[in-house]
Amino acid sequence: MLDGKVAIITGATRGIGFATAKLFLENNAKVAILGSKEESVNKALEKLDSFKDKVIGFYPNLNDENEVADVFKKVAEKFGKIDILINNAGVSSSTPLENYSYQEFEKIINLNVNAMFLCSKIAVAYMKDNGGVILNTSSMVSIYGQPSGCGYPTSKFAVNGLTKSLARELGKYKIRVNAVAPGVINTDMVSSLPKEVIEPIIAQIPLGRIGEPEDIANAFLYLASPMASFVTGEILSVDGAGRA
Repeated sequence: MLDGKVAIITGATRGIGFATAKLFLENNAKVAILGSKEESVNKALEKLDSFKDKVIGFYPNLNDENEVADVFKKVAEKFGKIDILINNAGVSSSTPLENYSYQEFEKIINLNVNAMFLCSKIAVAYMKDNGGVILNTSSMVSIYGQPSGCGYPTSKFAVNGLTKSLARELGKYKIRVNAVAPGVINTDMVSSLPKEVIEPIIAQIPLGRIGEPEDIANAFLYLASPMASFVTGEILSVDGAGRA
């Protein structure tokens, strides 16, 4: 489905990002995985060794414009172009408001929103002539909020606004911009929860299970592919209807 395409995926060393990178490689894309640390990037590359001719990895500071620009330039030099950007890197929080420091709030906004803006801005320079796809990881809390940790849903509301606005602004360049809003997904954080915490969550999901990273990767694959050629400005919920 992605034959000949070149994708950059942030937050791609584990969970949703890694599953998406693997699925894109299986669909014949060339992929640059971006992570926060050299060690985690190398471990992810080891797991993708069977695709070693089609995958490379970097660990830039996503809030540093020079570092991001340098990495995107290296990807374009290695693979010839950039067709797809998935802004997946993010951080969560559940700190109550009275205990919330400005620094913690700022950290969430910096990675979840500011880095997404920066990566998108730099990617567009490589997509303007031939079109492209920008996909963002939102969240079900971008629609419903959450009872504690206001920084995370605030950031994801911003992700939705950025997605819809860029879709309108960049359509003239044949660049599509969409987001996927995952529900409860079986990532490292969720799998570490005790049984008595996770079972009530599952009971609220009509499909009777939490999602897997591959469920979100499948949504990204669809939105990145020609099958979604007339889809832009959408926030696709992938949550099993398990909504607050």
